[in-house]
Amino acid sequence: MEQGLSRTWACDLDKFIEAHLLPNTSFRTEVKAAIKIICDFLKERCFRDAAHPVRVSKVVKGGSSGKGTALKGRSDADLVVFLNNLTSFEDQLKRRGEFIQEIKKQLYELQHRSHIKVKFEVQSSKQSNLRALSFKLSSYQLQQEVEFDVLPAYDVLGQLNCSKPNPGIYSRLIRECTSLGKEGEFSTCFTELQRNFLKHRPPKLKSLIRLVKHWYQLCKEKLRELLPPQYALELLTVYAWERGSGVTEFNTAQGFRTVLELVTKYRQLRIYWTEYYDFQDQEVSNYLRRQLRKNRPVILDPADPTGNVAGLNSDGWKLLAEEALASLQYPCFKCCGGSPVRSWDVLMEVPMPQ
Repeated sequence: MEQGLSRTWACDLDKFIEAHLLPNTSFRTEVKAAIKIICDFLKERCFRDAAHPVRVSKVVKGGSSGKGTALKGRSDADLVVFLNNLTSFEDQLKRRGEFIQEIKKQLYELQHRSHIKVKFEVQSSKQSNLRALSFKLSSYQLQQEVEFDVLPAYDVLGQLNCSKPNPGIYSRLIRECTSLGKEGEFSTCFTELQRNFLKHRPPKLKSLIRLVKHWYQLCKEKLRELLPPQYALELLTVYAWERGSGVTEFNTAQGFRTVLELVTKYRQLRIYWTEYYDFQDQEVSNYLRRQLRKNRPVILDPADPTGNVAGLNSDGWKLLAEEALASLQYPCFKCCGGSPVRSWDVLMEVPMPQ
C-alpha cells in the first residue's frame, strides 16, 4: 500500500482512494449490523439487572464510523453511553470505572446465553478506573471481527435542539476541567458535536481525510514512535479545505499537498473554530485567549475548547514533519505532464478577535 501511494500520480489519486481506502458496501453493512447488536445491548439489556437503577439516555456512535471517514478494512467503532446516573464531569471521572465493570460483566453473560450467537474478546486491564472498555465482537453473520471502544459519559448536552450549545455548558466545563486539572478529559461528552462537525461535509473531503489518515498510518507503521493524535490530522484537513477550497469538487492532490505542507510548518499552527463556542461569553472568551496563546501547535477541538488535539508531543510532530517533507517528493504531487501540483493558499493561524 505504501508503494501504491508513493507510485501514484496526481491524476490517479481519486482512483487510488476508491480502490484502496473506501469501505465497500458489504463491509459497511457488516459493521452497521455489529454496531446495532452492541447498541441494542447497551440500551435495553446491559443495566437491566444492575444492583442500582441505571438509566441510559442515549448511545452515540463516534469515531470514524460515526463521522463517515472509516478506512477500508479498519472495523472499529466508538460508542459513547450517556448515563443519567452521571450528574457532573467530576462524577464521570470518579464513577466511569464502575459502569465499565458492569458492562464487562454483562457482556460475558450475554455471550453465554444460547440464543445469542456472538463472541466477545474483552481487553484485560488491571486498572480500576478505565476510560473505555475495549473489546472485539464476532458472530456467524460477520466475515471479520469488529473492534469496539465503549465509553460511559455525562450527558451534559441532553437533547440537542439547536446547533450551538448554551455557552453556560462551556463555562461549567472550563471551571470543572481547570479545578480538576483535566483539560481535554471530557471530550466524550461532546461526541455528537464532533460527529456533526464532520458528518455532513462533502464526500470528496471525507475521501481526502481518508487519504491523510492512510498516510498517517503508514508513518506510524514505519516510525513505531508516539506521533501526534490522528484526530489532529483530520482537523488539519478540514481546515485546509475550508480556507483553501471550500467547494464540493476540488483537486485531491492539491488538498493533500496543502495538509502535508501544514504539517511541515507545525510550529506556526494556531487553529480553532467558533461553530459551537465563541468569544461572546466573557468566561469562555478569557479561557480561549489563554488557550490560543499557548506554545504552538494549537489545534482546538471544535467541540471542546479545553482540548488541544495537537497535544504536547513536539518530538512526534518533528518526526511527522520530516515524513511529510519526504512524501512531498511522491509522484502524486506531480501532474501527469511532470509539473508540480500547487498547494492551496492557507494561513498558518486563525486570527483572534480584538
